[in-house]
Amino acid sequence: MSTLTPFHIAIPAYDLEASRRFYREVLGCSEGRSDTHWTDFNLYGHQLVIHYKPRPENEPVHHHNPVDGHDVPIPHYGVVLTWEVWHELEAKLRSLDIKFVIEPGIRFKGKPGEQATMFFFDPSGNALEFKAFRDIGQLFAV
Repeated sequence: MSTLTPFHIAIPAYDLEASRRFYREVLGCSEGRSDTHWTDFNLYGHQLVIHYKPRPENEPVHHHNPVDGHDVPIPHYGVVLTWEVWHELEAKLRSLDIKFVIEPGIRFKGKPGEQATMFFFDPSGNALEFKAFRDIGQLFAV
């Protein structure tokens, strides 16, 4: 059996303090190393780095692809959680009045790859998706 290794992703942050608060307080990430223009976070065992980037004069338009009746924002990133942890995160996000781009729900119900999923944006407009599979063995089911 293989061991999953952590991924590394670096994303833009227009306001480092607002992004730090979001990842620390909303998503519960612990902070690692940081400098004046970036901060490392532990995102469920993966290395997420926010890097300062000046806000563009014109906000970028998010592209969307249709998936299972929803307009999924592209690009996006996130983590596959356990069923229980996903529901705990959903409850926390709702208690904090986080606005969902795609409301939490079940996709592909009754089909291979059935999953709970939700989409929302961070303070810099980066799209996040968190999901959980009822049967993690179907992560790559076709």
